[in-house]
This record gives sequence, structure tokens and C-alpha cells, in this order.
Amino acid sequence: MGNLKTKDLSKIGYHNDQLRSLVIGIASKNFKHHSKQQLLNLLVNIKNDPEAFLDDELTSKIAEKVIGKTDAPLFKTFELRDQLVYCKTYGGKGIEQSAKKQMELANQLPVSVQGALMPDAHMGFGFPIGGVLATDNAVIPYAVGMDIGCRMALSIIDESDGFLKRFEYRIKQALKNHTHFGMEGGLDIRQEHEVLDSPVLMRFRF
Repeated sequence: MGNLKTKDLSKIGYHNDQLRSLVIGIASKNFKHHSKQQLLNLLVNIKNDPEAFLDDELTSKIAEKVIGKTDAPLFKTFELRDQLVYCKTYGGKGIEQSAKKQMELANQLPVSVQGALMPDAHMGFGFPIGGVLATDNAVIPYAVGMDIGCRMALSIIDESDGFLKRFEYRIKQALKNHTHFGMEGGLDIRQEHEVLDSPVLMRFRF
């Protein structure tokens, strides 16, 4: 290939800087065995009838640029749903409004199937801490909790509704005095109970 310059391209009607840069790059890589005149003749033909060169792997990019075709975007945008997917909320009275708003937005995503808010839910960076979202054929890496050690605990009292209503105050005080969580959490006495040594529970310890 001869020493093809931008002024040579300007003479045959290639005035766009990006187009000229593209042509020189492609020519130096794929048309090394063409003479300068052969290459100029080819470029004139591409400029005059770019559609005829779209199916050729070596000339398609030049032809697309001559036509003015732009590259496809690297991402695709979607509209939010008009209707929210079903979301079960547990302990809604104690959940802050900002967390509920975040969950509502997540429930409008086109990939959302169903959501849930736990009693400890609170506002996160992009998704509520304590929120759960099922999606269809999609993974949302950002929809995770950002709190270190954020978790819930469940206390089971095997008694009737009447017993719970009768001793409601004492049960609340017992839960308050004998359950502690977080970095500062701890009890003065060691807790002994068969459930703590359950093999089922042991599988979930870290």
C-alpha cells in the first residue's frame, strides 16, 4: 500500500476527520497489498455506493460511516411498570417511609416478580436493607444490604394466643432483657438451651 494521507482522502470527498482516521486505520491493516491508486479507486466506489459494500467484512465499517450509521448503544433502557408487583410487608407500621418508597420503585422494575419487606427494613443505598426481591431471569448486584452484620432474630414462644395476651408485658420484658445483638450485644450469663446445639442451627453459623 502506498503512503495514504488525509489530504488524499480529502481530494476524493472524505472530509470527516473520524472517517479519514477510520479509513487509514483499516487500510493499513487490511489493504497492505493494494497500491495507493487501487485503494483510492475502492474508496471512491464506497463513497458513491456505500450500500454495495455493507456485506463485506473489510469495507463494511467504512461504508457504515459514509452512510452515517451510528454504533448501537451499549445498553438498553426499559420503562417502569405502571402497576407494582405484589409485595408482602411484615410489621409495616414500624418501617420508615423512605424504605417503603425504595421498595415500591423496585417493584416497578420490568424484571420484578414479587417483593417482601421484613420488620427490620430501613433505607439502603439503592434497595431497602431488609428487603427481598424476586426477579425473572435477572440478577441485580446492587440490590443487596450495605449494613455489616445486619440481621433479624426470631423468638418462638410455644403458647396459646390467650397466654400471649395475658402475659404480653412480661414476654416483652423478657425479650428485651434476654436478647442482645450487634457489636455491643451480650449477656451476663451463658444461655443454655437445646435449640442452641441443634444441628440445624449449626449449619447456619459462620
